Amino acid sequence: MPFEPLVTAVIETSLNTLINDDPELGRRLGRLKGQVIQVNLKELNKTLTFVFSQQIDVLANYEGDPDCYLSLNLAVLPELRDQSNITQLIKQDKLVLEGDIQLAQKFSQLMMDCKPDIEEWLSRVTGDVVAHTLVKGANNFGQFVSGQASKHQRHLGQVLTEEWRMAPAPLEVVNFCDQVDEVKSQTARLEARLNQLLERA
Repeated sequence: MPFEPLVTAVIETSLNTLINDDPELGRRLGRLKGQVIQVNLKELNKTLTFVFSQQIDVLANYEGDPDCYLSLNLAVLPELRDQSNITQLIKQDKLVLEGDIQLAQKFSQLMMDCKPDIEEWLSRVTGDVVAHTLVKGANNFGQFVSGQASKHQRHLGQVLTEEWRMAPAPLEVVNFCDQVDEVKSQTARLEARLNQLLERA
């Protein structure tokens, strides 16, 4: 199977599965029914076309004219939710928008809210209690790893500045900056005095 059809099939299947699992997302899909949105992803230099009906069809190639065309980086997509951001994004060359602004916002909202509920999916296989325990355990493990990484980073900073003296301590940096400022002001005073003496001479 060629790469592009595989990617569009994965996106299409994932979105439709998530929408089918959430009645609220299904209602939002209904508001987009009959619309066609094209999204050019700058970082990939690829254009995907989203055709909305009872489901979402994702196409790599589309011959017709879309109702809305967006060219952006994926990181910009969440910012489309707020209409006040759109003009700013266009001015900053982060977004090219042709067509209906409100359609772009509805699309952005739908994409941002299409997040998998892993606990719900696991519960279908393992049951509610096991799924809840697994997800909670994974979250706790993630927080533990993050905390340990932060702790080791602080420890490494202390070792570099206090024990190995490879980097200056924060107070040393502040003291050095103060000394530089003092030298600057002394130099300015000396220069002013020198100019006065030259004027007298």
